[in-house]
Amino acid sequence: MRTLYSAFFYLLIPFILLRLLWRSLKAPAYRRRWPERFGFYGGNPADQGVLWFHAVSVGEAEALFPLLRRLQQRRPEAPILVTTTTPTGSARVQAMMKDTVAHVYLPYDVPFVLRRFMRRFKPKLAVIMETEIWPNLFASCGEHKVPLYIINARLSEKSALGYRKIPALIRPALAEVRLIAAQTGEDARRFLDIGAAEESVKTLGNMKFDVDIPEETLVAGFKLKEHWFKGRFVWLLASTHKDEETVFFPIYKKLKQRIPELLMVIVPRHPERFPEVGKLCEQNRLHAVTRTSRMACSAATDVYLADTMGELKMFYASADIAFVGGSMVPVGGHNILEAAAVGVPVMFGPYMANFREIAGKVLERGAAVQCLNEEEIAKAVLKLYTHPEERDALVAKSRHFLNDNRGAIDRICDELYRSI
Repeated sequence: MRTLYSAFFYLLIPFILLRLLWRSLKAPAYRRRWPERFGFYGGNPADQGVLWFHAVSVGEAEALFPLLRRLQQRRPEAPILVTTTTPTGSARVQAMMKDTVAHVYLPYDVPFVLRRFMRRFKPKLAVIMETEIWPNLFASCGEHKVPLYIINARLSEKSALGYRKIPALIRPALAEVRLIAAQTGEDARRFLDIGAAEESVKTLGNMKFDVDIPEETLVAGFKLKEHWFKGRFVWLLASTHKDEETVFFPIYKKLKQRIPELLMVIVPRHPERFPEVGKLCEQNRLHAVTRTSRMACSAATDVYLADTMGELKMFYASADIAFVGGSMVPVGGHNILEAAAVGVPVMFGPYMANFREIAGKVLERGAAVQCLNEEEIAKAVLKLYTHPEERDALVAKSRHFLNDNRGAIDRICDELYRSI
């Protein structure tokens, strides 16, 4: 079965490259460093015998950083390699970890490419974040006797259904995994359902609860609020997607009549959308100031557009309330725990499939507000504006919720140390 899969992947490569080229029209980084995706790394400075970690993109990388720092403290001599799939993930790794780790793109899941990767880096350990199951990569780890872990593992019912249709491919791949550290009991059950061995699956919690907010990030956010957003009630729209901003523009105009000092801060999820969102503001007759302009907001400013990467936590610290995007369009939502860790009241929409369990539990605790439509958003914003005690209560409950669920990184570290 894996031979058939490999042949199919070979046939797909031209189309994958065309897709990268297409995406590069908006995000030029997608046309760079293609050799790395085929296992050619040139003069990359990484040592051999690396501890290898893979995080697909920004969200997975952010959850991984505290674990990497913990390992660096306890094993400073061990070289660490981090692979990502997306340029935004790559940029985040390089910005946050700098030269303390090596970084390359994950090679394509074909045998000859993976052989080059293994020869180049000779990993002592392979750690995959969350959901990635690559049959040839997993088999290559087995052939080279590299202990393989899936950590912070999550698996949706939809993904599990797809994997169950190809057991001859998935079961042998999972047989190579030493440990699947599932986020929840439901995730653990789904991995067992698709063929993971019972002894290899443990429920160790969600690393995203162990989010670390540096003091300097909080200070920068408070200064932004004091000097650039002075006198404004800041409503942050975090990690928004295509067609999502246009949901909020009419709501903003309606609320502006009741909250004259309202300021909407938009942080698009993908950098290639920065110009698009700016044009949308102009089309909707909203006066926008961009982060890169280095201009402070005036009384006439409606929208502050965060057209930079890596500053979302700082913007959370500058906000009075935050709406986490990807949830008013069917994307599946984004991580609400960073906002909770910063200490800002959290709102989100109906589409939270990627964080269903967290969303359910946080709502049970009364620690966030879910809005199913535009009318509910407007009512919630107005209520939080007029009742500061409601904002304080949400922040207190979300911090308790966060603290009650911490500890996954310690548990995962204990498991990894057995192979280091």
